[in-house]
Amino acid sequence: MSAAVHLELVFSRPETTQSVTRGAARLMMDMGYAPLLEVCLPNGRRADVMAIGRKGDIVICEVKSGVEDYRVDRKWPEYGPFCDAFYFAVAPEFPQDILADEPGLIVADGFGGAVVREAPITPLAPARRKALTLAFARLGAMRAISLQHPAGA
Repeated sequence: MSAAVHLELVFSRPETTQSVTRGAARLMMDMGYAPLLEVCLPNGRRADVMAIGRKGDIVICEVKSGVEDYRVDRKWPEYGPFCDAFYFAVAPEFPQDILADEPGLIVADGFGGAVVREAPITPLAPARRKALTLAFARLGAMRAISLQHPAGA
């Protein structure tokens, strides 16, 4: 007599967030973008993934780790003024039908991702693009140097 074994995969929110963030960043790189994680914006919001393309276009991905995370977070429209395209990034098991239709949609896991719905393009004003690009470059450079010369080393 054989016993049936039932396995259920349950991911914690931090693990899901980390996995989806990693996959979205990898997708951005596959698409020719250079991503940075957890970027503070001028309005005080923090972009989970912000990426800059070869032509200077800026994309923001807001990671949603679960239904409750999405339902309580209504700040996502505040990212639009700081990017040319805005996406939600969710895990494969996320119920996509509850998401707003306006943003693009990325489904991602720890290995990569796919664009399920393209984001509408709303070009940034040239002055804002320049300011964001300079801030992005400076943040990337500061993070790179801190990796080479950690504090206390």
